[in-house]
Amino acid sequence: MHTITTIIALLIVLGVVVFIHELGHFLAARWAGVRVDAFSIGFGPAIVKWHDKRGTVWKIACLPLGGYVSIYGQEDMFNRKKYQDLPDDKKVGHYLSVPAWKQFIIIAAGVFMNFMLAWAIYSGIFMFKPRTVQLPVIGQVIQESVAFNAGIKPGDIIVQIDDEKITNWGELIIAKELAGTHDADVLVARGKELISVKLAPSARWGLVADGAKTELRKSGFFGAIYSGARETYYQSKTLLTVLKQIVTGDRSAKQLGSFITIAEVSGQALANGFFALLAIIALLSVNLGVINLLPLPVLDGGYLLILLIEGVTGKKLGGRGMDIVIVCGWIFLAFVFALTMWNDLARVFKL
Repeated sequence: MHTITTIIALLIVLGVVVFIHELGHFLAARWAGVRVDAFSIGFGPAIVKWHDKRGTVWKIACLPLGGYVSIYGQEDMFNRKKYQDLPDDKKVGHYLSVPAWKQFIIIAAGVFMNFMLAWAIYSGIFMFKPRTVQLPVIGQVIQESVAFNAGIKPGDIIVQIDDEKITNWGELIIAKELAGTHDADVLVARGKELISVKLAPSARWGLVADGAKTELRKSGFFGAIYSGARETYYQSKTLLTVLKQIVTGDRSAKQLGSFITIAEVSGQALANGFFALLAIIALLSVNLGVINLLPLPVLDGGYLLILLIEGVTGKKLGGRGMDIVIVCGWIFLAFVFALTMWNDLARVFKL
C-alpha cells in the first residue's frame, strides 16, 4: 500500500509541476502566433490523445516522468538557413517567424509559470492554514560549543544570519546549513540590544530552542501574498546556494537525488495531508524553475542566454559549434541523471 501511495504521489507532483511548466510554453507560443504541434504529459506511446481545434495533439503518455511541448520549428532554432529555404506557406506559425523578443518570452514562460505556481501555493498555505512555529529563541547553549564560545546565551533571539532575516527555528536550521564552510555572521537580540557574533563552521552550533516560545501564525490576504513571494524567493536562493556549494566542493554531490527521492518525499507528504502535498508541489516547482534557468545548453536558461548574446552582438549563433555545445549539454544532463540515480540507489540499498 505504501508503494502505491508513493507512486500516486509522484505522479501527482510531477504531473502538476510539468503540466504548469509546459503550459507556460504553450500559452506563450499561442500568444505569439507560433504553432504548437503537440502537448504531452509523459514520454513514450500515448495512452490517451486528442486534437484541439488548432491541430495540437494533446496526449498522456505511458511514462509520466516529465513531459514536453512540441513547438513548430523550435528544433531548428539555430538552423536559420533551413527556415529561409522553406516555402512561404511553411513559414507560417514557425518558431523563427516571430521576433527574437517573442522567442524569448516563449522560452521563459515555462519557468515563469513554475514560479507563479509556487507563489500561489505558498500564499494559499499561509492564508488558509494556521501554523504553529518555533520562534528562534535560545533555550539552552551547549557547553564548549561554537555558540557557547561565541558568547550566545539562553534567552537570546536569533534575528539574522548572513543577511537573511530569521523568523522561525526552521529558517535558522536552513541558514546554518547554507553557511557551509564559512563563518556565519549572526545578529542576536538580547533585551533591547543587538549583538553581532560569528559562528564557525561546525556539525552543530550547540543551540537548543526554547520549546515554550512558539507562535500561531495565520496571514491575511496581502500578508499571505507577501509571505508566499518571500518563501518562493527564499527557496530559490537556498537551491542556488546549495548548487554553488556542490560546485565549489563545500557540499557533497551525494546530496543530489533523482525521481526516487522525489517519490519518497511526495509519498510522505501525501500521507501527511493535502497542505503537505501542496508544499512539496510548490518546492518542486521552484526547483524546476531555478534549474531550468541555469545557463546550460538544452535548458531554458541556456537558450535565453543565447538569445541575449545574439541581441547584444547582433550576430546569429549556429553552425557546427552550436551543435557540439548542445550535444555536450545533453551529455552533461545524462551524467547528472546517472549521478542522482546512483546516489539514490546507493542510499536505498546501502551500497
